[in-house]
Amino acid sequence: MKNFLFELKEGLSISFRAIRANKVRSILTTLGIVIGVTSVVLMSTAIKGIDNAFQTGVASLGSDNLYIDKWEWFNDDIPWWQMRNRRNLDLEDFKKYKELAKLPLAVAPTVWSSQNVKSKEKAVDGIMVQGTNEDYIKTTNLTFSEGRFFNDLESNGGRNVAVIGSEIAKKLFPNGYILNQDIRIKGHKFKVIGVLEEQGSWVMGNFNPDRQVFIPMQNVFKYLQSENMRSITINVRARNNQMIEATKEEALGVMRRVRGLAYNEENDFSINQQEGLLNTINQTIGVIQIAGLFITGLALFVGAIGIMNIMFVSVKERTKEIGIRKAIGAKKRAILGQFITESAVICLIGGLIGLVFAVILSIAINQFLPTSVQFDSVMLAIIISILTGVASGFAPAYTAAKLDPVEALRYE
Repeated sequence: MKNFLFELKEGLSISFRAIRANKVRSILTTLGIVIGVTSVVLMSTAIKGIDNAFQTGVASLGSDNLYIDKWEWFNDDIPWWQMRNRRNLDLEDFKKYKELAKLPLAVAPTVWSSQNVKSKEKAVDGIMVQGTNEDYIKTTNLTFSEGRFFNDLESNGGRNVAVIGSEIAKKLFPNGYILNQDIRIKGHKFKVIGVLEEQGSWVMGNFNPDRQVFIPMQNVFKYLQSENMRSITINVRARNNQMIEATKEEALGVMRRVRGLAYNEENDFSINQQEGLLNTINQTIGVIQIAGLFITGLALFVGAIGIMNIMFVSVKERTKEIGIRKAIGAKKRAILGQFITESAVICLIGGLIGLVFAVILSIAINQFLPTSVQFDSVMLAIIISILTGVASGFAPAYTAAKLDPVEALRYE
């Protein structure tokens, strides 16, 4: 054990001296590893960030929700034209379903319209304006930074009140003082009575509550579109996650009855779940992982080849030194360990530099896309660096260990 520790210490000492003696060469050698480690850490932080953002978005909407809709959201088996020809779901369908369904914790109708939202000279474009009723908030986990959701009197009376997402609030009212301020949607004035807490669920796009405005449903039909233009969605919240399947089965039977379907007729509606959204995001993450692994693998392969070539050059340059060491009793394993250690140290230095770059880039990218630096990403970067160093340094080290001391001493 003592001999091993001594050889390790001596090998490290020689390795650091060799690296210091060839600074430029060592720096150029590490570039491939720097790029490779930066790529793998950035990929890991991006995937984790997207996953966290998605989980945040799902949590805000409620993981125990069902969505009864004219359209199947995540199933390509049903042709789009067939879904297009289905009858729209309307408020009568919603009222009948609410009356007949016994299992849901809460039920709310929703309909949306893409609009520009203005306040004085400021405006935000392409905002999803959701029309719903007072029960919508019970079907989600949304919380408020200010104010409240509209009540049944405001909803049933079609009052011009609105609840806005955090991103809209920041853009329209950068100086604060949001409650009771007016916004305009298609020229109609609405009073802001609530501002949602920031969800940060970037991956959900316009379906992110941060970029939505909620108004009483009949105001959507009154000001933004006629009632027969767009099908509504019925949001259904199960009592808990264990009740989702039972609630779904009940919804299937109730909706067939509400829609007047005979036993041999196909459903003219769909019941969508968060599971479909989860599968979609997992497919996206899978594509990112494959692309990231390819880039990382390519960079590490190029870096490893560069290090191997440089180590072969180093063995040639130090052939006489190797001969002297072997002549005074150095064993093959000591020579082998020396060059493998030198290669591993170069890679480790490159890996640490790449890690620093990756963290800096992650912080910068986080201003636009979600990232999350994790401890396992740091450990992965260090392990990859060391393994790359050992793998790329083995062949040159083995060549050095096999040198005949007499021939090595003659080398000029």
